[in-house]
This record gives sequence, structure tokens and C-alpha cells, in this order.
Amino acid sequence: MTYTTSALLGVAVAVVIDLFVLRTRLVTRLVFWATYPIIFTFQLISNGILTGREIVVYDPAAIIGWRLVHAPVEDLFFGFALILLTLSVWITLGRRGIQRTPAAGEGSALLRRLRS
Repeated sequence: MTYTTSALLGVAVAVVIDLFVLRTRLVTRLVFWATYPIIFTFQLISNGILTGREIVVYDPAAIIGWRLVHAPVEDLFFGFALILLTLSVWITLGRRGIQRTPAAGEGSALLRRLRS
């Protein structure tokens, strides 16, 4: 499996989990798309540094070759899948009442559940 195939599969799995498994439907919300450019910008900066300085090097046979600020577009796909999946899980846990607000001291509701 090439890096391109893995990246596209990661996006597809994240979207399916968002829409049908966890049903958070983030990809249908304007607020997600309005704030995603912030994440995208910092992803381009970090990927640009890592690939531009050749700290991370990709096998040309494993990628399609399109780059944006030195980073292969596949990295941007993986980043999208990571952010979408993380936010979907976070929203789902919040809906279930698992640490809706920051807690300090003895611990949060999640820690109390783990201790019992």
C-alpha cells in the first residue's frame, strides 16, 4: 500500500466515523471548516520545516509527488484525518458527560470512574 493510498483511506475512515459511527457530523458544520484553516496553516509550517530541511524524507515511488510548502499532499490528508477523528471523539466524550469542564484537585469525573 502506498502512502497516498494510506492517506486517502485514513480520510475516508475518519469521515465515516464522524458521520455514521459517532454521528458528530463535524464535516457538515460551518464552524469546522471556518476554523480548519488555522490548523492547516500550522500543519504547513511544521511539515514545511520537517521536509524542507530533509529531517523527514519520502520515497518518491510511494507518493504522488504533489507538494505544498515542501510537504507531500498526503501529509495534509493524514493531518485532516487526525484532526477530524480527534475532534469527533472529543465531542462524543463531552456528550457522554466525561469531563465537560476542566477539573483540578482530586480529579475529574473520568478519573473518578477509572478509580472505581
